[in-house]
Amino acid sequence: MRILWTLLKIIIGLAIAIPLGIVALALTLGILGGLFGLAVLALKLAVVGVVGYGLYKVARFFFSPSPKPSTPPVHELTAPDRYYEAAMRELDEHMGTTPRR
Repeated sequence: MRILWTLLKIIIGLAIAIPLGIVALALTLGILGGLFGLAVLALKLAVVGVVGYGLYKVARFFFSPSPKPSTPPVHELTAPDRYYEAAMRELDEHMGTTPRR
């Protein structure tokens, strides 16, 4: 009788565990499949973006006007502001510091 009771408990346990295991496995595969699908979609979008950027660069190379090889004009530096320098000297004198120059 003891063996039958143990066998009955094992059968009931397996009757509960096997369907729950199947459901858990299906749920896991579904989630992993969805994540894999999203990864493939992201990869496809990345490839489309790279191809589109390449086409843009090629079209820009062929259709945009070529840049003129001219050097930019050299601007001479203006003389330092006398009033600013005087204000800085006065501030340094007031603060008790010496200029670093």
